[in-house]
Amino acid sequence: MVAPLKVGVAGLGTVGSAVVATLREQKAMLAARCGRPIEVVAVCARSKTKKRGVDLRGTRWFSDPLKLAIDPSIDLFVELMGGSGEPAKSAVEAALASGKAVVTANKALLAKHGVALARTAEKQKVALNFEAAVCAAVPAIKTLREGLAGNRINRVYGILNGTCNYMLTRMEREKLSFEECLKEAQRLGYAEADPSFDIEGHDTAQKLSILASLAFGTQVNQSAVSVEGITSITPQDLAAADELGYRIKLLGVAARTAKGIEQRVHPTMVRKDSPIAAVMGVTNALTIDADGIDPITLVGPGAGGLATASAVVADIADMARGVRTPPFGRPVAQLAVSHKAPMERHEGGYYIRLLARDLPGTAAAIATRLAQQKISLESIVQRHLNGEPPAGSGKGAVPVILMTYATTEDAVRKALAAVGRDRVISGKPQVIRIEKN
Repeated sequence: MVAPLKVGVAGLGTVGSAVVATLREQKAMLAARCGRPIEVVAVCARSKTKKRGVDLRGTRWFSDPLKLAIDPSIDLFVELMGGSGEPAKSAVEAALASGKAVVTANKALLAKHGVALARTAEKQKVALNFEAAVCAAVPAIKTLREGLAGNRINRVYGILNGTCNYMLTRMEREKLSFEECLKEAQRLGYAEADPSFDIEGHDTAQKLSILASLAFGTQVNQSAVSVEGITSITPQDLAAADELGYRIKLLGVAARTAKGIEQRVHPTMVRKDSPIAAVMGVTNALTIDADGIDPITLVGPGAGGLATASAVVADIADMARGVRTPPFGRPVAQLAVSHKAPMERHEGGYYIRLLARDLPGTAAAIATRLAQQKISLESIVQRHLNGEPPAGSGKGAVPVILMTYATTEDAVRKALAAVGRDRVISGKPQVIRIEKN
């Protein structure tokens, strides 16, 4: 008889409770698949009396996650408390240092301390798994780290935050303003009371930094990601995108370029015929471009107790099988230092929305400034979309939508700065990058 894998779970919120329930409900199936039983022998949470919908009788209770992490009765420490600081950081460090394998769903912890934790796991010859940290039930980590181990990755990009995708979907379909949609998302529980972490792109940036490490062999470094949120997106932009054959998504993009690895999070125009454009609501998606194969797009639930628990249990099953892979796909010593690529160097197409003053010579002035920066235009739309002028346009201002061919961010910024100095536009131009399929 093979000894069971004894598991200790720290954190019994929605995800933690679902993990414990799944391990017990699927006990026989998991034992058959893994070749050994898996038993939850200890748990840790703030409140012992809170009802969680899972039977914890006979399970040892710890009030201190650090004590659970080093307790000799467990083989595997599962951290589901969250946060990049305490107590999660010390508990995971202690578990690894004591020779215990660790499974975590904590993207914030990995984005900030992933390299150091991976180094400790490597030194102790134990596993550190984190499938649930990015896209929940979507197997993004395993696909990059193991499924495509023989392919050179050129680009990974995707919808990594369900809150933003839900809001952009509602804004597009129901013509809601950003403020109206945010209130509705908060009412339904899709957005936090303080939604800035999601809508400003920081949640996506943490996840992208992890994916970039796996894809390109770089050290996890959230500060290497250029970040913009969705607060500037208007119904007019979404309507314009629709007329032009695009949708607007908040994407996390990591790409191999001639100037290094580019990591960026921002609202993005994607063609409506691309797989990622069809992903609506709170669903997540990740597209991987690699040598030797056509692009792969993974789509599925990126949040929620059961979806996240699915990924956590898959990692636990790997531990039970004895599978141990370098956390970021290669030894820590081989991970390259990642630097922030200046967005001025970014090359691609651009959507530009201007409020042009209805004056003689305005169009010529704009065209001249674009030509000076060698920017070529794919299309120009000079009319009110859906019969209504953008909010704040005022009298005598004509909406002008420009779609450029590939150019540099620096050229776009310089051209628009010159147009502003010419006083032929009102307000600040809207600029959205276009991502190729």
